[in-house]
Amino acid sequence: MLDVEFAELSDPGRVRDHNEDFLGHALPASPAEVRSHGWLFALADGVGGHERGEVASRTAVESVLAGFRRAQAGDAHYALMQRLVNGANLQVYEAGMGTGPGGTAMATTIVACALRYDRAVVANVGDSRCYLVRHGSATLLTRDHTVANDQVRMGLLSAEEAGDAETRHLLTRSLGNNLFVNPDIKEHQVIPGDVLVLCCDGLHGAVTSEEIASLAGNGAELEGSARRLVALANEKDGADNITVQLIRIRSVERVGMYRGRPYRLR
Repeated sequence: MLDVEFAELSDPGRVRDHNEDFLGHALPASPAEVRSHGWLFALADGVGGHERGEVASRTAVESVLAGFRRAQAGDAHYALMQRLVNGANLQVYEAGMGTGPGGTAMATTIVACALRYDRAVVANVGDSRCYLVRHGSATLLTRDHTVANDQVRMGLLSAEEAGDAETRHLLTRSLGNNLFVNPDIKEHQVIPGDVLVLCCDGLHGAVTSEEIASLAGNGAELEGSARRLVALANEKDGADNITVQLIRIRSVERVGMYRGRPYRLR
């Protein structure tokens, strides 16, 4: 049966006096729910330059978690994540519109990971990321929705140039700007010992993937790893809020899929 352990931490950083990030999780209440629902982890980063970013991030994460808890037993995570992220987008959009005449612009990134059996379904909008740490290296599972990253994909910038570009933090996609949003959603197989790292740009903008792998991998105690990652991000930058979730896979239940339904593998 799938079993996980996790740690999470959010810090305002060394410059800002408030935290516009928000995180949360939904845990199965019984062994039966491990198979019927699984786990969900999510974090959001209220977009700088917009009013009430902290409200947007909290609204997004709470919407996704509430929808996950209400889901029908056995709902396919891929389709469910599509619905949850779009529902969160609508919640943030309507919260902004309901603040008075003309509304108040509110927006946020989000990255969320649903776990069941031996699969992780990762959804993201914006530049909050998910890494998979396995065998001493960290692999990026998400794609940043930024102007600079789009220019890399089109061959207009190199990855090195994008890292220094002024447009590296300019989002092309976020929750709350429009009635509809198109999240990236991907499914990945996980194995015991894997660590999934969800983080905002306050962390990955300061800490390299090699440092993430070193601090979060190799069987390290997760709460200490989270503290060390945040401390390193503050040491190297600290100009933004810093939020991280670490999820280690202890064991999995191997399954195959037939016509959208899981069956156990021996």
